[in-house]
Amino acid sequence: MAWIKRIGMFLIVNFLVLTTVSLGINFVCAYLGIELSNYAYYLIFYSIFGMGSALFSLFASKKLVKWKMKVQMVDPKTATGQEKELLDMVYNMSRAARITKMPEFGIYNSPDVNAFATGPSKNNALVAVSTGLLQNMDKDQVEGVIGHEIAHIANGDMVTMTLITGMMNTMVLFLARILSDMIAGQLAGENRRPNPFLRFGIYMALQVALSILGSIVVSYFSRKREYRADAGGAKYAGRAKMISALRALASNHPVVDSKKQDPIAALKISGVKRSKLAALLSTHPPIEERIRVLEQNRDKSY
Repeated sequence: MAWIKRIGMFLIVNFLVLTTVSLGINFVCAYLGIELSNYAYYLIFYSIFGMGSALFSLFASKKLVKWKMKVQMVDPKTATGQEKELLDMVYNMSRAARITKMPEFGIYNSPDVNAFATGPSKNNALVAVSTGLLQNMDKDQVEGVIGHEIAHIANGDMVTMTLITGMMNTMVLFLARILSDMIAGQLAGENRRPNPFLRFGIYMALQVALSILGSIVVSYFSRKREYRADAGGAKYAGRAKMISALRALASNHPVVDSKKQDPIAALKISGVKRSKLAALLSTHPPIEERIRVLEQNRDKSY
């Protein structure tokens, strides 16, 4: 079954990465003559792994997304017609947002009505829109979407979410290790060494459970950033255009099985209806709520 293969691959990759990082820390400490307590060792070890994986994802995000989504980049020197019009939208709103270096802009072939912004910093960013969005939205609505994505860049959301994710990764791994050692030690009893296989099994179970809790925390902050990006889209493109874009997005997203969503969908505007549990793990608030906030808080600064 597919889910068994995914879990098996997760365990293998997790084991290889943890082993590599552990050997690296032990080598450095031995070379420098540093002795660490278990807790200090765990904290350094999982900080490197947790923050490192998040930072790697951030710095590789542009290349990864270009490859994954097969984004066709628009060359400012040769752009004409609709591509030139879209590029001008990106540049004009970027200047309004005081972004020093203009984001790269691209279009990817997909029937989904979606767009995303990514990149390691606001002066090294990418904005991309789908062909489905261009086919199903008018010019004003597209401008609202691009304004939303420019706001993500201007607000530094990519870096902010990376730091939050990295901290949660570190806490999940650190707490799972400490708790698994404590539980395995209690089960083994006094003067007996804990069974290493039992300890590893407890560690993996705790890691899965704590990862779900960590994902809820990360998703909460992501939803908050979406409201700020909506406010930014209203500022750069106009409130009416931002609201119109959200309404068009809602009308173009029927109820969809969330299991069939693209794994990179967290980077995109989402209009999928969800259960209460899925809503806690969603990176985007319901579109209806986003529209309500924009309509009711016309003068609010996020």
